[in-house]
Amino acid sequence: MLLALLVLWPLMQIAEFRPSDLFDARNLEVMGGFLGQFFPPNMSGDFLAYALKATIETLAMATAGIALAMLLALPLGLVLTHSLSVSRIGPGSGRGAGEAVRAAARATLLILRGIPELVWALLLVRAFGLGPAAGVLAIALTYGGMLGKVYSEILESGDTRPARVLLESGSGRLMAFFYGLLPGAGQELASYTIYRWECAVRASVIMGFVGAGGLGQLMDQSMKMLNGGEVSTILIIFLLLVLLADALSVFLRKLLA
Repeated sequence: MLLALLVLWPLMQIAEFRPSDLFDARNLEVMGGFLGQFFPPNMSGDFLAYALKATIETLAMATAGIALAMLLALPLGLVLTHSLSVSRIGPGSGRGAGEAVRAAARATLLILRGIPELVWALLLVRAFGLGPAAGVLAIALTYGGMLGKVYSEILESGDTRPARVLLESGSGRLMAFFYGLLPGAGQELASYTIYRWECAVRASVIMGFVGAGGLGQLMDQSMKMLNGGEVSTILIIFLLLVLLADALSVFLRKLLA
């Protein structure tokens, strides 16, 4: 703990973070006035209809983005999984080619996850124009890189002996994955995917501020019009979405247990 404090203190100085400012009387008054604008939430029928449409758009953006991300992540993650490499079973001529393919897959995943989804969205809005299409592809690219890397690590962290036995018996890589690795890692893979979907919902809200639609764009409009009640309603909806993702994760873990 002492070492952590010694490291933390100079970093806080560089970041110009001073916790005492939060308790300054003037700052407390300003924050109190700002938070007071959020109450009561706007529950009018017209605004709730707009919010419902934006919520569906946000969920569609996040879900479609994660679905595309999985299409990117699964093949790249399987390529990175050493326990599914036939060339590692014994001596053979394909070892060099296999390492080259894995290096290419690793570099691809690094590039995808190395660029934040907000930057992808800013670039893609130029191509697709304002709307959720840019957000879907931005989530797919960044989260595809994240999912692929973590999928391979999850598959490698479990018991890989069944997959190795299947490969040594002449099974293909996909069968070794489905019958050797997936039964033991399925619960953790599903849980991490749902967690990333939850993150994608949050990212969809943030990308709305750059014109990708959904709850973020509606919140941006409400904040620019200084309508705290509408912002409060949007935040409540957002928290409900996070609770939904958490409940879905618990359900899938029990289903796969």
